[in-house]
Amino acid sequence: MTSANILICDFVGLRFGADGNPDHSEVKAHIEAKGGVFHQTGIGSAGALDPGRLHFFYLPQLSTREELLAEAGDGRYDAVIAAATFIPAEARFRLGGVRIGTGTGNMGSTSWGGGSGEGGEAPLMNTPGINSRATAQMAMKALLKVRPDLPVDRLNTLVAGGQFDTGKDLRHYPTEKLEGKRLAVIGYGNIGREFARLGQAFGMRVTIHARPRHRKWIELEGFDYAASMEDAARGADALSVHLGLGAFDAGQKKYANAGLIGDELLSALNPGAVLINYDRGELVDVAALERALESGRISHAAIDADLFNVGGTLSGPMLPYLKLVERHGQRLELLPHAAADTDHPSRVAGAKQAVDQIHAAIVEHRVHNLKGSLPSGFVDMGAKTPPGIGGIDLRHLATLAADRDAAADLARSSALVAAFWERVLAASEQERPALIASGGEALAEAANRLSTLIRRHHLSGPFSSGSL
Repeated sequence: MTSANILICDFVGLRFGADGNPDHSEVKAHIEAKGGVFHQTGIGSAGALDPGRLHFFYLPQLSTREELLAEAGDGRYDAVIAAATFIPAEARFRLGGVRIGTGTGNMGSTSWGGGSGEGGEAPLMNTPGINSRATAQMAMKALLKVRPDLPVDRLNTLVAGGQFDTGKDLRHYPTEKLEGKRLAVIGYGNIGREFARLGQAFGMRVTIHARPRHRKWIELEGFDYAASMEDAARGADALSVHLGLGAFDAGQKKYANAGLIGDELLSALNPGAVLINYDRGELVDVAALERALESGRISHAAIDADLFNVGGTLSGPMLPYLKLVERHGQRLELLPHAAADTDHPSRVAGAKQAVDQIHAAIVEHRVHNLKGSLPSGFVDMGAKTPPGIGGIDLRHLATLAADRDAAADLARSSALVAAFWERVLAASEQERPALIASGGEALAEAANRLSTLIRRHHLSGPFSSGSL
């Protein structure tokens, strides 16, 4: 039987429980259902451990480098699960680590070669897609707060004070709906795609810039494809970036995508456009943003980035934006990288998936959602995302095919829709009106049913073969 000690150094539940603390009970129950042991203490205080079991040690209060090294610097934990906490290079985990979320920049252990996962004896994994919808929805909320640009708070104050006459005063507040406006999305990853779909649901004309290999799927989903970021931004009323930082250049000491949203891109937008960066703070050239705010090219910017305060000293990628507050504070919305990390269901789902991935890596030597290189002795099982995130893959289709009722519903509705149009195509011009009149309602029923089934079973988006 396999024995291992796993450190969990971030909260695995964010909603407060009866004891007034963040509730970790769902993840604890998940660990125990898999035969593991959950400890609310460090390994040094746990006493004798049952052999042949996976032991999870929950220490979410760890945060600083010194605390992490004091607890895990000697390699006494075999693996680690983290969310936002930075794992220093000297903290050793011979069997792997999982970051709850998409990026792995905070996973700095040399056990897997640092945040890129390149090299090392252990696999580095993440849980992509877990918080994609939460992040996309919060980014959409940022846009909806300022577009349409109806001053809701002011109107509420006037109405509550009985100081408004609908017949006379509404004419002073003209606005425009989102429908028909241009939305530029940079990146077609899980979050970018989810945000684009939200914009599409509001009737916006969505243009996406991504690698050329994505073009077919972008257009099949009803979006416009742009070969360059400038093409995507040209004439757009809002721009949202979802790229990630890219590779780190040790020579230049910067990430590949740092400052990518600069003067040229911002100047291509429509005057008065909205900028949303709920990805990484470093992606935007802050000096260029300041110039765009001063010129009116950008009317509002929503930024979600890390800000750290250690002993009164501020640091983190949000820091440069704070210099804009004095002059442009009313046109800024600054969040401390909270868009996804405050969503309780996402954190719980991500933690459960991280537990599953660590379990598979340790017990079966099977690695899901590998970042970087695959160490010797492990098997790469490909990507694993929640249903509907990231499109369609073989595993999802196989699961759906095994559900005979669902497969039969899809086959029946598809056949009815196809049969109607085949009859229309085969009919003469004289026969067609009667055929449409007699079969139109049945077609509408079948088409609506098929559309509902496609949404319910997440049969949209790009296809990836993956592994069964």
